[in-house]
Amino acid sequence: MRQMTMFAQRVSSMLVGAFFVGAFTLTLVATPSAAFAFTFTTIDVPGATATSADRINARGQIVGWYRDASGTLHGFLLDNGTFITIDVPGATDTRAFGITAAGQVVGAYVDAGGTEHGFLLDKGALTTIDPPGSTLTDAFDINARGQIVGAYRDASGTLHGFLLDKGTFTTIDPPGSVFAEAVGINAAGQIVGDYTDASGMGHGFLLDNGTFITIDVPGATDTGAFGTTAAGQVVGAYVDAGGTQHGFLLDKDTFTTVDPPGSTFPKAFGINASGQIVVGSYLDASGTLHGFVATP
Repeated sequence: MRQMTMFAQRVSSMLVGAFFVGAFTLTLVATPSAAFAFTFTTIDVPGATATSADRINARGQIVGWYRDASGTLHGFLLDNGTFITIDVPGATDTRAFGITAAGQVVGAYVDAGGTEHGFLLDKGALTTIDPPGSTLTDAFDINARGQIVGAYRDASGTLHGFLLDKGTFTTIDPPGSVFAEAVGINAAGQIVGDYTDASGMGHGFLLDNGTFITIDVPGATDTGAFGTTAAGQVVGAYVDAGGTQHGFLLDKDTFTTVDPPGSTFPKAFGINASGQIVVGSYLDASGTLHGFVATP
């Protein structure tokens, strides 16, 4: 059995009550298609040894994280071609994962004692995000209403998704999951993420008005959903039957692979409100991590 979901493998420390579940769980299966091609642009923070682009807002601002030459992780904001480093004061590592059009940023940091916390950065004010009883927290995304989603680890070591809405934490565990994360939330409050079932297989999910809809790419052995728009477009990653990982865009039940040329282990993390730009990360042939922007 896997001990982490697909997204947790990337963002863990290199890493309240139950959510209402609808009366049934649906499974969404995409139709493979070469609907359109993408133009890819690589994103590398100057001087970084690794870069990941995680989310893009309606203004085209991108957040993510990078590793410097000493091995320390920093968050970044890319705004009109300028990289701005985001570091939580006193943290040993900082990563930025989500951003709103108003510039609110969520992410995670590791304190001096080695504990990982989620955070919200809003107009220079920093708020730590830790669900009650958590031993590790990552805040992955935030929508215009200020609703925040992420994942936390409980005292037994189990990973759960969460929603933070107006100061109240709600745990998000899809039916049959043994590990779960809530990774993306759109303007309508729909949530996407990934989970591991009892057999060890990974699935994506969409949570819409209390109903969990499973997202499995056809023929995949592992699927994770990481970002969504209010129009219902979903981005994520999957592993095919041969063991190769790909990014994907799901639009109107049509699946399109999102793989930068020459990439290995690509993941599509974020998509903007118009559904025209996808951001993510990939490894090159030498094993270096890069961010990317894909434009149809």
